[in-house]
Amino acid sequence: MSVINSIYAENRGVQMVVANDLKVKVFADGADLDGIRQLTSNPLVKGYTTNPTLMKQVGITDYLAFSKEVLQVINGAPISLEVFSDEFDEMKTQALKLAALGENVYVKIPVTNTRAQSSAEIVRELSSEGVKLNVTAIFTTEQVEKVVNALSGGPASYVSVFAGRIADAGIDPIPTMVKTLEIMRPHPQMELIWASPRELLNVVQAHEIGCHVITVTHDLLKKLPSLGKDLDTFSLETVKMFANDAISAGYSL
Repeated sequence: MSVINSIYAENRGVQMVVANDLKVKVFADGADLDGIRQLTSNPLVKGYTTNPTLMKQVGITDYLAFSKEVLQVINGAPISLEVFSDEFDEMKTQALKLAALGENVYVKIPVTNTRAQSSAEIVRELSSEGVKLNVTAIFTTEQVEKVVNALSGGPASYVSVFAGRIADAGIDPIPTMVKTLEIMRPHPQMELIWASPRELLNVVQAHEIGCHVITVTHDLLKKLPSLGKDLDTFSLETVKMFANDAISAGYSL
């Protein structure tokens, strides 16, 4: 067993976790304003994230207007709003404009632009100017090291590692997440975000390794009350669902 996997094994002390026991902070990930408005009354939701793709999916056409409107809804909770320029000079201009919208805004900067050029320098510049950042689309510990170095000495910030997409590549994301926490440990102003979770198990995994934040889609948030559910009860509910659906469909053999 590797050192990293050993650390993970040592931290698996909690076998069943219920939503109210979570140590990892849950941030709602989405751009549906009505959904966000409803989530403001959910005590489990501690912050919000969005991105251009999510905004496009719900038909948002005015980026700045949406950003201002969502800030009026979320009652001062932290929110991450993303730049979308591929040029670093313009990226900085957009970042400063978004940061000026509120103290609770964390500006999302991609770890590279579309030409695979590192954004570390623009991250360093913005961080040194006091802009709260969320460096996003991180997949490797090498990227983490560059980002942490660039954020060092700056204000509160997030490091978003896309654990769900790492898993989509058939790679266990846990070692990367644990190693990231080790790299970040000397910098208490930084928090690790477990990004792109695929299932509630990921929430439990983030909780168990000591990850600071996990972003959860609105659909997945609806399942949070199922955490820690008795499996015999869950089994019976599933059997009843199959039986009721067969009856309501009028099936016969």
